[in-house]
Amino acid sequence: QGFKDNLHAVFCLAENAVGPRATRPDDIHVLYSGKTVEINNTDAEGRLVLADGVAYACKDLGADIILDMATLTGAQGIATGKYHAAVLTNNEEWEKACVKAGRNCGDLVHPLVYCPELHFSEFTSAVADMKNSVADRDNTPSSCAGLFIASHIGFDWPGVWVHIDIAAPVHAGERATGYGVALLLSLFGGASEDPLLNLVSPLGCNGDCPPEEMERDSKRRRLV
Repeated sequence: QGFKDNLHAVFCLAENAVGPRATRPDDIHVLYSGKTVEINNTDAEGRLVLADGVAYACKDLGADIILDMATLTGAQGIATGKYHAAVLTNNEEWEKACVKAGRNCGDLVHPLVYCPELHFSEFTSAVADMKNSVADRDNTPSSCAGLFIASHIGFDWPGVWVHIDIAAPVHAGERATGYGVALLLSLFGGASEDPLLNLVSPLGCNGDCPPEEMERDSKRRRLV
């Protein structure tokens, strides 16, 4: 789409296969951030590779905006429902932008509570920097799962961090919905050369473009 900025895609993948090197409860991992994690829930494995991914983006790629997107928690569907993904971010303007981008493109998003000073204590460990799963599952577990990822770049990191939990809206029955593609295109469309994406992006001109810009590519807009 003619994206104008420096863009990287980091795929944080793991195979849940049982073997002699499989993670066990009470194991302690040293993650790429250098922080240690006590495993108290082997089913909370996705956040381990995501934590390494954001740490890599920060340390090795020098990113100033990091967005991670994953089918992270079943609790997301309870918190924001089947049709809205959950967004957790350290930046209020980007939270608003995600919601607006979702409304513009149809991939709906709703904010989660971002409050690490109250919620990150759910991961307290006596033998490591943190555990990998919450102590209290009734205390906003989707927010906490996102905070686990953010902790590996640091809550004092000056860049923009956005976490989008898409566990529920990625499927309808046994079919995949393709959720997330339109959201990313809409959210970052202002940095592309595509006039349609410029129009729908909440971080671009978003309706305040000169008339000649809005007239360009009108056929494609009518089709949408």
